[in-house]
Amino acid sequence: MDASVLSVTPETMRSGAAAAVRMLKMLANEDRLLLLCQLSQGESCVSDLEAALGIRQPTLSQQLAVLRSEELVSTRRDGKNIYYAIARPDVLRLLQTLHELHCPAASG
Repeated sequence: MDASVLSVTPETMRSGAAAAVRMLKMLANEDRLLLLCQLSQGESCVSDLEAALGIRQPTLSQQLAVLRSEELVSTRRDGKNIYYAIARPDVLRLLQTLHELHCPAASG
Protein backbone atom coordinates (compact mmCIF):
# COMPACT_ATOMS: atom_id res chain seq x y z
CA MET A 1 0.00 0.00 0.00
CA ASP A 2 1.17 3.54 -0.76
CA ALA A 3 2.75 5.17 2.32
CA SER A 4 0.86 8.42 1.67
CA VAL A 5 -2.44 6.58 2.16
CA LEU A 6 -1.27 5.27 5.52
CA SER A 7 -0.43 8.74 6.79
CA VAL A 8 -3.99 10.06 6.28
CA THR A 9 -5.78 10.65 9.58
CA PRO A 10 -9.21 9.17 10.24
CA GLU A 11 -10.62 12.71 10.39
CA THR A 12 -9.22 13.49 6.94
CA MET A 13 -10.61 10.21 5.57
CA ARG A 14 -14.03 10.97 7.07
CA SER A 15 -14.07 14.44 5.54
CA GLY A 16 -12.97 13.08 2.18
CA ALA A 17 -15.55 10.30 2.36
CA ALA A 18 -18.31 12.82 3.09
CA ALA A 19 -17.29 14.94 0.10
CA ALA A 20 -17.14 11.84 -2.12
CA VAL A 21 -20.62 10.75 -0.99
CA ARG A 22 -22.05 14.21 -1.82
CA MET A 23 -20.49 14.05 -5.29
CA LEU A 24 -21.66 10.49 -5.92
CA LYS A 25 -25.21 11.43 -4.88
CA MET A 26 -25.16 14.18 -7.50
CA LEU A 27 -23.97 11.74 -10.16
CA ALA A 28 -26.43 9.02 -9.10
CA ASN A 29 -29.28 10.74 -10.97
CA GLU A 30 -29.32 9.91 -14.70
CA ASP A 31 -30.56 13.35 -15.79
CA ARG A 32 -27.92 15.16 -13.73
CA LEU A 33 -25.19 12.87 -15.04
CA LEU A 34 -26.34 13.45 -18.63
CA LEU A 35 -26.35 17.20 -18.04
CA LEU A 36 -22.84 17.14 -16.61
CA CYS A 37 -21.60 14.93 -19.46
CA GLN A 38 -23.06 17.34 -22.02
CA LEU A 39 -21.60 20.35 -20.19
CA SER A 40 -18.20 18.66 -20.12
CA GLN A 41 -18.16 19.37 -23.87
CA GLY A 42 -18.58 23.12 -23.25
CA GLU A 43 -21.11 25.61 -21.96
CA SER A 44 -24.71 25.40 -23.14
CA CYS A 45 -27.97 27.24 -22.65
CA VAL A 46 -31.14 25.51 -21.46
CA SER A 47 -32.70 25.26 -24.93
CA ASP A 48 -29.53 23.62 -26.31
CA LEU A 49 -29.42 21.19 -23.40
CA GLU A 50 -33.09 20.33 -23.86
CA ALA A 51 -32.60 19.67 -27.58
CA ALA A 52 -29.40 17.67 -27.14
CA LEU A 53 -30.56 15.47 -24.27
CA GLY A 54 -34.32 15.23 -24.69
CA ILE A 55 -34.90 16.17 -21.06
CA ARG A 56 -38.10 18.15 -20.68
CA GLN A 57 -37.73 21.74 -19.51
CA PRO A 58 -39.29 21.40 -16.01
CA THR A 59 -37.02 18.44 -15.17
CA LEU A 60 -34.05 20.16 -16.78
CA SER A 61 -34.54 23.31 -14.72
CA GLN A 62 -35.00 21.31 -11.52
CA GLN A 63 -31.80 19.31 -12.05
CA LEU A 64 -29.78 22.38 -13.08
CA ALA A 65 -30.94 24.07 -9.87
CA VAL A 66 -29.65 21.10 -7.85
CA LEU A 67 -26.30 21.21 -9.68
CA ARG A 68 -26.08 24.98 -9.10
CA SER A 69 -26.87 24.62 -5.39
CA GLU A 70 -24.05 22.08 -5.07
CA GLU A 71 -21.77 24.44 -7.04
CA LEU A 72 -21.03 21.84 -9.70
CA VAL A 73 -22.13 24.20 -12.48
CA SER A 74 -21.74 27.93 -12.97
CA THR A 75 -23.97 30.29 -14.94
CA ARG A 76 -23.45 33.19 -17.30
CA ARG A 77 -26.25 35.41 -18.56
CA ASP A 78 -26.22 36.70 -22.14
CA GLY A 79 -29.39 38.66 -22.87
CA LYS A 80 -32.33 36.36 -22.20
CA ASN A 81 -30.20 33.21 -22.20
CA ILE A 82 -28.47 31.66 -19.23
CA TYR A 83 -25.46 29.53 -20.11
CA TYR A 84 -24.30 26.70 -17.88
CA ALA A 85 -20.79 25.31 -17.55
CA ILE A 86 -18.93 22.87 -15.32
CA ALA A 87 -17.67 24.91 -12.38
CA ARG A 88 -14.93 22.70 -10.95
CA PRO A 89 -11.96 20.85 -12.42
CA ASP A 90 -12.52 17.86 -10.11
CA VAL A 91 -15.96 17.35 -11.67
CA LEU A 92 -14.42 17.32 -15.15
CA ARG A 93 -11.78 14.84 -14.01
CA LEU A 94 -14.41 12.51 -12.55
CA LEU A 95 -16.55 12.76 -15.69
CA GLN A 96 -13.50 11.96 -17.81
CA THR A 97 -12.83 8.85 -15.73
CA LEU A 98 -16.47 7.75 -15.99
CA HIS A 99 -16.34 8.33 -19.74
CA GLU A 100 -13.20 6.20 -20.08
CA LEU A 101 -14.78 3.39 -18.04
CA HIS A 102 -18.32 3.42 -19.40
CA CYS A 103 -18.25 5.05 -22.85
CA PRO A 104 -15.46 3.28 -24.72
CA ALA A 105 -14.51 4.74 -28.07
CA ALA A 106 -16.38 3.28 -31.01
CA SER A 107 -14.36 0.59 -32.71
CA GLY A 108 -13.62 1.08 -36.34
